[in-house]
Amino acid sequence: MIRCEVNQTEHCLFSCPERSVSAVYVLLYVCAAAVVLLTVCGNLLIIISVCHFKQLHTPTNMLILSLAVSDCLVGALVLPIVLIWTIESCWVFNRGFCISFILTSYFLTSTSIYNVALIAVDRYFALSNPFLYTKAVSVITVCFVVLCDWFVLLLYNVALQYFTGNLRTVLTCPRDCFLLLDEVWSLVDLLVTFVFPCAVIIIFYTLVFIIAKKHATAIRELNAQTRTQTSKNMTDSMRSERKAAKVLGVLVSVFLACLFPYFIYSLLGNVVEIEADSFQKVLLLVYLNSTINPVIYALFYPWFRKCVRLTLTLQIFRTDSELIKVL
Repeated sequence: MIRCEVNQTEHCLFSCPERSVSAVYVLLYVCAAAVVLLTVCGNLLIIISVCHFKQLHTPTNMLILSLAVSDCLVGALVLPIVLIWTIESCWVFNRGFCISFILTSYFLTSTSIYNVALIAVDRYFALSNPFLYTKAVSVITVCFVVLCDWFVLLLYNVALQYFTGNLRTVLTCPRDCFLLLDEVWSLVDLLVTFVFPCAVIIIFYTLVFIIAKKHATAIRELNAQTRTQTSKNMTDSMRSERKAAKVLGVLVSVFLACLFPYFIYSLLGNVVEIEADSFQKVLLLVYLNSTINPVIYALFYPWFRKCVRLTLTLQIFRTDSELIKVL
């Protein structure tokens, strides 16, 4: 991905210059800690909410739970390392940690991407065939699909990084920890981890929006013919349609904005020389998507706000609290 001259000695790979401690330096670490805390706690609240309250044990919420788990692990295992790496402008850890970091970050990021794609497919199926969806899709079915998704992506990432020789000879730029792929594997990785899931997300979310718009139009026409609804109901329907369009637009736009620059840099890295610092910032943007996901996928919904309130006030420890209606 990054072209650079590499010295294969163990000592030069991870030698870092000393930095003086300043107010800006301390502030950067405070901000980094806040980002990590927001990512972990935000996704952890989603995990607790979906797991605790039985009313939220639905197929769609199992996918949201899977997304929250992957994003929470990114916040706990990957994001702190990336932020330290960015602040220090140097890889301060050893070669073995670099290998573990590459495996973990690639696996969790691809899992998060495919979770978003699965949510898009689920919402389209639920809207287009509601009766068939109710009969065919269950919590157990979705959990099986999610487990298969995690397992297949784990195998893919191990294969990508082992059979291409990258785990046996980790190539790193001086003071950095990057995974280098040739043109063929870069194209394969681009198709598998970006083009395919993003195409699924865009196509299915577009279809969801079209179906929602048709439903809203049908409801307005029915109301106009029967005159059993007031103009306020029609206005609320139109507002709901606009809100759905806005949410879908935010979902797709933010997701692509976080991931698209990284894969562009990955392709360009095999054609032209790219500064490692620039690529590092683009890589950080990918991981920050895990910080934004809880806001996009949960805070738009009233049930999440109610669950957060019940969790923070410790009401979830009350007897039969899992039966509380949050919808």
